[in-house]
Amino acid sequence: MKTPKIISARIIPVAGRDSMLLNLSGAHAPWFTRNLLLLEDSHGNCGISEVPGGIAIQKSMETAAKFAVGWEIGAYRTLLARLDHELSSDSEQRGLQTYDLRVGVHVKTAYEAACLDLMGKFMELPVADLLGQGRVRAEIPVLGYLFFVGDAAKSALNYRTEAGSDNDWKVVRNLPALNSEEIIRQANAARAEYGVSHFKLKGGVLDTIAEVEIVSDLAATFPGCSISIDPNGCWSLKAAINVAREIRDVLAYAEDPCGAEDGYSNREIMAEFKRATHIRTATNMIATDWRELAHAITLGAVDIPLADPHFWTMEGAICVGQVCAAHGLV
Repeated sequence: MKTPKIISARIIPVAGRDSMLLNLSGAHAPWFTRNLLLLEDSHGNCGISEVPGGIAIQKSMETAAKFAVGWEIGAYRTLLARLDHELSSDSEQRGLQTYDLRVGVHVKTAYEAACLDLMGKFMELPVADLLGQGRVRAEIPVLGYLFFVGDAAKSALNYRTEAGSDNDWKVVRNLPALNSEEIIRQANAARAEYGVSHFKLKGGVLDTIAEVEIVSDLAATFPGCSISIDPNGCWSLKAAINVAREIRDVLAYAEDPCGAEDGYSNREIMAEFKRATHIRTATNMIATDWRELAHAITLGAVDIPLADPHFWTMEGAICVGQVCAAHGLV
């Protein structure tokens, strides 16, 4: 039996409100953007996906629609291979902070996810059963991402405010959070709203020692929870080693604690950090394609490659997990 064909593709740019979230580059804008893809098939089903926003990605998604319409969803891998070829000359860049300069992979992921959604609906199976070796667990723990938040009242920009809400999380997520008390308040609200049992703090904002003290306070407040920190590679190796040793016993892993310095690559520096501290490291900055991953594994720089689908595609993320298993990283 033939699978349904894609009969239409709609690309919809959307924007959402944000808090004054802080990272090493400053504050997030009051709005974030995304590109939605809606694929309709000949059986009347709609496959939906979401990828980062931006004009370059939107235009490439619109170009890809010309190849997707008329394609059988059962042959979506062949469609992705064609998109790989057609979009290979795409040299648009999104910015250095994300270490993600590839528009094409976002487009490919958008069509892959939407096609998998259609396939799952056609076969009456969850997408997890269609990927890799199939579903391996019934549920997963959820990690809550904590951010330092600036005081939006001091900005002329139109940041979101929900001061009148009766939902504690909606109120707290917009309030300034620059110390332990305020970050713990944010964590408690997130836990009450979503039931999260693990937390990661976006670092690179305050003094290194101050951020480590907040991690210690989080661990003391939530005993038994997994606590980690992500400074986006902005700590020096010396500072990272000095402070990480203080929280070795409470830190589940350090995500990109330090980056390139003194002529040494970020992978070499991360490997030195691991050897000095014996703390597990994670990354979505220094192992975002197969060549980088091979170097990171060879150097012993990374324990946990964070296989974000927007770097790898969904099938690619599964392959990263299989490579990790083969190298004893899981």
